[in-house]
Amino acid sequence: MSTLQEYKCPACGGAIHFDSGIQKMKCPYCESEFDMEALRQHDEILNKEQESTMQWEETAGGQWQDGETDDMRTYICNSCAGEIVGDVNMAATSCPYCGNPVVMMNQFSGMLRPDYIIPFQFDKEKAKQALKNHVKGKRLLPKVFKDENHIDEIKGIYVPFWLFDADANADIHYKITRVSITETSDYEYIDTRYFAAHRAGSICFNKVPVDGSSKMADDLMESIEPYDFKKAVDFQTAYLAGYVADKYDVDEKQSVSRANDRIKKSTETVFKNTIKNADTIQVEHSDINLLNSKAKYALYPVWLLNTTWRGQQYTFAMNGQTGKFVGDLPMDKGLYWKYFGIYMSSISVIAFLIMYLIKMI
Repeated sequence: MSTLQEYKCPACGGAIHFDSGIQKMKCPYCESEFDMEALRQHDEILNKEQESTMQWEETAGGQWQDGETDDMRTYICNSCAGEIVGDVNMAATSCPYCGNPVVMMNQFSGMLRPDYIIPFQFDKEKAKQALKNHVKGKRLLPKVFKDENHIDEIKGIYVPFWLFDADANADIHYKITRVSITETSDYEYIDTRYFAAHRAGSICFNKVPVDGSSKMADDLMESIEPYDFKKAVDFQTAYLAGYVADKYDVDEKQSVSRANDRIKKSTETVFKNTIKNADTIQVEHSDINLLNSKAKYALYPVWLLNTTWRGQQYTFAMNGQTGKFVGDLPMDKGLYWKYFGIYMSSISVIAFLIMYLIKMI
């Protein structure tokens, strides 16, 4: 059986023919023209090509080491059968495939059930708007922090908190100074006097919060306080649907030292504020004893965005109940020098105009 030969246009793949008018092969579809010799060489190259042999060595991945997967958990979404992977403390999230909110009920077994929960009062759109307002007008901010797709990464998280109640009996000694300044025509006299102040009494603390997640920085969580506990409700798992939730990995006993530190500092500050007419006040000795101490376990709402820029991590957090927003922002040094150059150029132009006007006068 004879073999048919068909010439295809290298540009568009259409059948080409010889055009006697130009003595070249021409494509009627894309109007491309081909020299006969060039086309022959092209065909020879194609005929010499061999079938591809694409084989891979099985080098991807490796075997899990003993204990390496102890903190990992996998779940199957009931809606789309997609696999959800999380850590040992994840108690609620949403399916990355269908968006279905899920609660890992077995995560609550073998742990304390939360006493209270403060439901989210701000939705994601309000959280995104708060982040936009936070970065608005900051010209030296890197562009990545303003991109809409980046802002979409903000997540609503229920953070575990221990709430401490206690009555504090305090006996505190302060060292204070009072400074007076007298001036003459030749000298300035500074008179510093030192005094001892003593304060004693009792103060009651209710629901002092300490976050029970090692993944959350204590100072960050404290910076978005206060929460209005009057709006707390008895815990129900239904509140977790649609949000990410962690169970505690720092227990009540481990959180006591943080609670004691907060109570101690607050007590010293409250008693210090009763001292008047002092230029400096320092705690010399503090004796604080706690009575009727107890703790409760609750989940508080937080909108969180973690991002990395040039090797440094930046975290933004918003109180999911009150809307209080905090977060440090980086400076793009390239933009800084750009605006600095524009500023200096403007100054130079103004200076030149002033000098020119002076000469004209």
